[in-house]
Amino acid sequence: MHNEYEVIVGEHTPAPNLDEMSYDELIALVEDAMKALRTRSYKNGYDQGRFDADIEAAKITDEKSDQQKRDEIVAQAKEDVRVLYYKDYIVDTDFIVNAEKRTVVALRKSKMYGHIKSKGIAKCAPDDCFNVHIGKAIALRRALGFKVPAEYLNVPQPTDVRVGDVVRGRTAFRMDTYEETVGEIEGGKYKYIGGDFDYTEDADLVVIDDSRVGEGE
Repeated sequence: MHNEYEVIVGEHTPAPNLDEMSYDELIALVEDAMKALRTRSYKNGYDQGRFDADIEAAKITDEKSDQQKRDEIVAQAKEDVRVLYYKDYIVDTDFIVNAEKRTVVALRKSKMYGHIKSKGIAKCAPDDCFNVHIGKAIALRRALGFKVPAEYLNVPQPTDVRVGDVVRGRTAFRMDTYEETVGEIEGGKYKYIGGDFDYTEDADLVVIDDSRVGEGE
């Protein structure tokens, strides 16, 4: 009979709204969460040294600059292309790079007959910095039907200007912009390939292509 049962309604504490919490409240919440994690890891027999190492590794990752994160993703993309390219024994892969249109196309062609078996396309967003290595990794993975890692699609933008970068600049005296390739950096000045020095205090530079092909990259 239904009257033999008693329905007990428990009280549930609503989840905190992080957007409405103050800085001190957020810090306190994080500290409480860390204490709970340490207690639970101990009860579950999780090695404390390993727990601390994991936490420190997470901290190091969070402390990396956007430039460091981008450098690591570019290196990962290069290795990705190298491994996938040499593992694809059935076909040859050609890359068509159009830096002006900011696209990379990977064409997988039959070694025996030469016809195209599959292709993949990567197109850089208008406001993003183009990088041919990331583009190749994305295009090749799409041509192979493989999943594209999220970091390739959400890579941080470069913050450092380096030799070989293509930059868009705007001088303090002119409102129009220009695009040049950095050929030398000396004493806080940028020397463009085939051009003159541009002073950092007089130019607002944005890196629009950091592929640096031919620059040991």
